[in-house]
Amino acid sequence: MIDIDESKTLVSIIIPCRNEKRFIGKCLDSIIANDYPKDKLEVLIVDGMSNDGTREVLKGYLEEHTFIKILDNPKKVTPVAMNIGITKAKGDFVIMINSHAIIDRNFLKNSIECIQKTNADAVGGQLNTINEGEGIIARAIPISADSIFGAGGRRYRSKKEEGFVSDTLPYCLYPKEVFTKIGLIDEELIRDQDEEFNYRLIKSGGKIFYSPSIKSLLHLRPNLSKLWHQHLQYGYFKVRVTQKVGTILTWQQLIPCIFVTSMLITGILSLFLKPVVWLLLAVLFSYIIANLGFSFFMAIKNGLKHFVVLPLVFAVLHVSYGLGYLMGIWDFIVLKRHLKRQIKDMELTR
Repeated sequence: MIDIDESKTLVSIIIPCRNEKRFIGKCLDSIIANDYPKDKLEVLIVDGMSNDGTREVLKGYLEEHTFIKILDNPKKVTPVAMNIGITKAKGDFVIMINSHAIIDRNFLKNSIECIQKTNADAVGGQLNTINEGEGIIARAIPISADSIFGAGGRRYRSKKEEGFVSDTLPYCLYPKEVFTKIGLIDEELIRDQDEEFNYRLIKSGGKIFYSPSIKSLLHLRPNLSKLWHQHLQYGYFKVRVTQKVGTILTWQQLIPCIFVTSMLITGILSLFLKPVVWLLLAVLFSYIIANLGFSFFMAIKNGLKHFVVLPLVFAVLHVSYGLGYLMGIWDFIVLKRHLKRQIKDMELTR
């Protein structure tokens, strides 16, 4: 068991940030409210040269809290920000969180206690979603994202039992030496970089522990357009992550790709072979039935008015992710783009 004394253990929190005027204050407020000694806390906001007023918001926090610092990220992308933070961090332990995140009051304390109890190489917990938008679509997005139909059964959404896991978790607490042992964040991955790192950790013999006592929330994209672009990128880079770790991470990640592929293939073939139209309709009808069924179930739990838009939100999640996955297969497996030239920085959608 790791002998950890809160009064002596410095924790570094790294927050990649770019143009987050609306959310960064809420994220920092949740950290400040944590039940953990502030003199043993270091918050490194790695800013991608924000130009929306984020720096002005941060100025007030820096003046009031000496444990909060800003570092510049000229390349403006998340994995680079993470590595800048890791390199500069002085803590015995490191946590990387999203600037859209809100952590529970006991997040830090429970994370430290958990890693002490388990002697794990990383600990993480529950992540659920929220959306502050006023419209019904904005309210329906987190409902769909947290469901098994939308999230693919990710255990960190609602799993109650703690224990070691064989896949990734969000906002893990790592001993600083982990990054010395297995390396830094892969800067090629604009999305899914934390997932690749956690699988690399497991592949090297490391252990990741899940505890439902480690809780956090994440503000989702408030409209369908931003949700579409975000999940298109998730699907796209998932293929590259799979290449790097050498295995399919979870079978659920293939379902949207299989659905979109079947729709495309049967749709094209039906233009030349009329009987294939029936197969196209069968695939489409099966998806519609499943979508309506899950939408109705989630609407019963969260308000029947959401049933009007939930099928559309689910469709955006599935089709964007599936198309992104197909694009990733084409670029990384067929064209081997990653071998021919460096992947161009893709600005994150907010």
